[in-house]
Amino acid sequence: MGMIQPSSTLHRKMEEKHFGPIWFIPGENRGRYPYCHSVYIEGAGVLIDPGSSREKLVELCKTFALKEVWLSHWHEDHFKNLDLLDSLPIGCSQQTSPMLEDLEVFIDAYGISNEFRDHWRKYFIEKFNFRPRKTTRVLKDGEVIALDTVTAEVIGTPGHTCGHLAFFFREPEVLFMGDYDLSRFGPWYADVHSSIEETFASLERLRSIPARVWLTSHETGVFPEAPEKEWTQYLEVIHERERKLLKLLEEPKAFEEIAEAWIVYGKPLEPLADFKFLEGAYMKKHLERLIKRGIVGIKRGRYYRL
Repeated sequence: MGMIQPSSTLHRKMEEKHFGPIWFIPGENRGRYPYCHSVYIEGAGVLIDPGSSREKLVELCKTFALKEVWLSHWHEDHFKNLDLLDSLPIGCSQQTSPMLEDLEVFIDAYGISNEFRDHWRKYFIEKFNFRPRKTTRVLKDGEVIALDTVTAEVIGTPGHTCGHLAFFFREPEVLFMGDYDLSRFGPWYADVHSSIEETFASLERLRSIPARVWLTSHETGVFPEAPEKEWTQYLEVIHERERKLLKLLEEPKAFEEIAEAWIVYGKPLEPLADFKFLEGAYMKKHLERLIKRGIVGIKRGRYYRL
């Protein structure tokens, strides 16, 4: 999901589920940050996004001969337990590799300023076991991978991050959508290279895939029926954020004032500096989009609705 998110009171235990050789492995606290759900491909020995229950992943490593790790994208909650699997080759998109190989590039991709780099550098190392890692396999959009037990189709779905990948497992018709999680909070698109427009395009592409089961990285995780209501609600979050921003800009506002309106998070949250940074990162994406569309202007450092 990317960096910190609001804390949750949800602690109900989720169950592991199997769809043929595709195993859904739930993360702690319903896969909410700093955890995520993982996917294991039985027989092929492929584990996708090792950010779920560390205890379960230790058990998996002892029980099965794991052969490879795939990452849907570079966010820290998705490689949290990668240190358990350091002997295995790593597959990801070409755009994801640079962030995994260099912590400074990783921090740059979040747009973190020099003032806060030491804080975040320590956070990623201590909480997520970050260490530079070389990736060994480039997973490409449209690539079809014949595994021992299933055929996997790689689907490029940028927007959440550059190089975000989803995976469609053809025989059981299971679609793993990664961080397009259909949560009530809505999409994340606050990285330097994230994109609202690409998020819309990727969601429409995923929606068109003829799946029978939909898996995501966070919260609900498993949708055994077409999640049409959730999909519509998820997209609507972006539009609602934009409507609130345009309402705010009926009177010119400095960027600081926009961030302090808490359109995304609803209210100030602790740690305040971290959440204010994230709020601002979201708002920058919306302002860029609205300026490009000729709906918002900027004059003397103040944004206003045209």
